Amino acid sequence: MKGEIHSALTQKLNDSLVAVIPRLTRREIRLPLVPGKALAVIGMRRSGKTCFLSQCMADLLAAGAPRESLLLMNFEDDRLAGMEASDLSFMLESYYQLHPEFRDHTRITLLLDEVQLIPGWETFARRILDSEKIRLFLSGSSASMLSREIHTSMRGRAMEVTVFPFSFREALSHRNLLPEKEWHALPKARRSTLEKAFRTYLTEGGFPDAQNLDVRDRRPLLQGYVDVAVLRDVIERHGISNPIALRWLQRHLLGNPAAPFSIQKFYDALKSQGLPISKDSLHAFLAHFEDAFLIRTTSLLTASERQRMVNPRKAYPIDPGLIPIYERTHRDNLGHALETAVLIELLRRGCEVHYFRTLQGNEVDFHAIDAAGDPMLIQVCANASDPATLQREVRSLLEAKTQHPGIRTLLILLDPLSPGTSVPDGIELTSAIQWFLE
Repeated sequence: MKGEIHSALTQKLNDSLVAVIPRLTRREIRLPLVPGKALAVIGMRRSGKTCFLSQCMADLLAAGAPRESLLLMNFEDDRLAGMEASDLSFMLESYYQLHPEFRDHTRITLLLDEVQLIPGWETFARRILDSEKIRLFLSGSSASMLSREIHTSMRGRAMEVTVFPFSFREALSHRNLLPEKEWHALPKARRSTLEKAFRTYLTEGGFPDAQNLDVRDRRPLLQGYVDVAVLRDVIERHGISNPIALRWLQRHLLGNPAAPFSIQKFYDALKSQGLPISKDSLHAFLAHFEDAFLIRTTSLLTASERQRMVNPRKAYPIDPGLIPIYERTHRDNLGHALETAVLIELLRRGCEVHYFRTLQGNEVDFHAIDAAGDPMLIQVCANASDPATLQREVRSLLEAKTQHPGIRTLLILLDPLSPGTSVPDGIELTSAIQWFLE
């Protein structure tokens, strides 16, 4: 058995060292610049983590790293079934037998994909970070690569890098449509093309393999992504004994994007249907969905932990392309798709995000603190042509602004305002497409 595993590892190692690094759509993902740390690449299945590892290799090669110092190993291989941490040590020693000139002299880059399949990989990773001159990337497609587990198992020796489905800019790049000029400098025809592409993005989403697919193919593809994530990363991983209640929660969360969600109310609804489930189990289910990157939630911005716990959260799918699959009315839900896309973009940009409720009881979609520590209030509106709708959005922002004097206040619109309409001073008005192209 060991001989077969070692033979397969040797073959994969040799193949990796001579493989042509593919040219793929550029991902706009920032890598932490912390020396001596492994980089754990995490995210939902099929969001492009393996392709991102190839991009990292290409960048290092372009920066002058020898090709032989870049080793990408994917462990999702039937020939490696039963592999243990000691086999990782065999792999590394085999590599240094091929290139002894690099050991202790040249920093090599080791990219381990699907590493969670190997029991004890954490011990190996910590050891080589301490004893070898290595830049280490770790990635996995399941919830086994959870942020909290990585930090615990690596004992502070890893930094996480989250890969989301394509942003709008990345989706444009994938289609060779990314503009080289600022929005205001683009001709009208070019703007119209981008505006159409943006509405397409809100409907189709950003999963790489779903780009440009016919709706008859895209829907079952994305449905399959969700089903696999729920089965492998939630039901199997956590040994869920009540999958019926879990599926009800899944459909509710994905079918009601951006809506307030209360565990208590959902518990009462299940109880009225005769489904036995505890509130603790529902809290756990919600956490499992987040761990699998199927949804993201925002909580109320408040200094009181109790208020944060008792107030509803708002749940969003990880990608707007999932919304049409669960939309029961079969309408073009551009408003919720836009709000979902804005939240995911804020998270992609490294923001800490909550929703905000004013003293008068009105809500602002997002209170976000960016990576530099600067706060902002953001209201998202798909159609502000109705004066009452615009007045409601503006009122919430103005009320929130009185509680946070001097804060940046932003109103993001999908469609432009009607002629002759304006917003009060102190509120920044921007089109959604411009904001996403920043």
